[in-house]
Amino acid sequence: MRRRTAPPLSPLPQRDGVDPVRVRLPGGGSWATVREHLAQRFGPERAGAVDALFAAGRIVGADGRAVAADAAYVPGMFVWFHRDLPAEEPVPFPVEVVYRDEHVVVADKPHFLATTPRGSHVTETALARLRRELELPALGAAHRLDRLTAGLVLFTVRPEERGAYQTLFRDRLVRKVYEAVAPYDPGLALPVTVRSRIVKERGTLTAREVPGEPNAVSRVELAEHLADGLARYRLIPRTGQTHQLRVHMTALGVPILGDPLYPEVTAPGPAGDFRRPLQLLARELEFTDPVTGVEHRLRSRRTLAARSSHDGRGGGRAGDQ
Repeated sequence: MRRRTAPPLSPLPQRDGVDPVRVRLPGGGSWATVREHLAQRFGPERAGAVDALFAAGRIVGADGRAVAADAAYVPGMFVWFHRDLPAEEPVPFPVEVVYRDEHVVVADKPHFLATTPRGSHVTETALARLRRELELPALGAAHRLDRLTAGLVLFTVRPEERGAYQTLFRDRLVRKVYEAVAPYDPGLALPVTVRSRIVKERGTLTAREVPGEPNAVSRVELAEHLADGLARYRLIPRTGQTHQLRVHMTALGVPILGDPLYPEVTAPGPAGDFRRPLQLLARELEFTDPVTGVEHRLRSRRTLAARSSHDGRGGGRAGDQ
């Protein structure tokens, strides 16, 4: 098998913990200049922004020098630039570090904070924050938590080791335990192992169960019967499909409190409203370090405070629970 050549190192530093955009000019096509390709690649609505980047000398080649708009198109050439980002609503809760060594950082992520830059969430992400706060520009995520889910996330310090840690999750060698608050149903026989086939189409907000060979397996246990018709559940996913626990809890008739997507999609709240976090927490993370051989058994320090967050009495530090 032909080995893939690693791209050259970026000539641009990170900005606010975010890497510059890297574009490799593809083979084929009939573009005469670099500008022609980028204008087509990013669409007519962004052509003006592309021209502005060229005019400001902000699109650079591997040598760090500005690339002219009329520079000849060369297949395989790399260019880099920082895109202009819109202002993001600050998530007013800290990312706490529960474990750190020279290979990994395990962080306790708050609700409402995305794990890695994506879409409209770029600088306000756990990865960008940790890169800035820990002064670790090469930090990378080994896996992701949904933006609305709080709890433990594993990050890697050295890029050359990231694949080894990502393989742990791919091969299901990481034991993950979640905690959720949802309605209490005395008729629901627990514990139970839910098996189903879950699919999520690109461009849709929600995942759904469909007939077919199961690809999602979750064990659901009752941890505590709370007041006000609620219960605390212990959730152990055996697989990692998108929104798996949220879909399975909904299928059992006890959707997780504060879920804006299941069982029905609700209108998004106003920007800056952090009062009603999804009551789902990645509580425990256990794995054998593939580099050091150390056995890690880590636990989130956060708590779910469903009643104070969802009864209309205000938010406090709801996203930090």
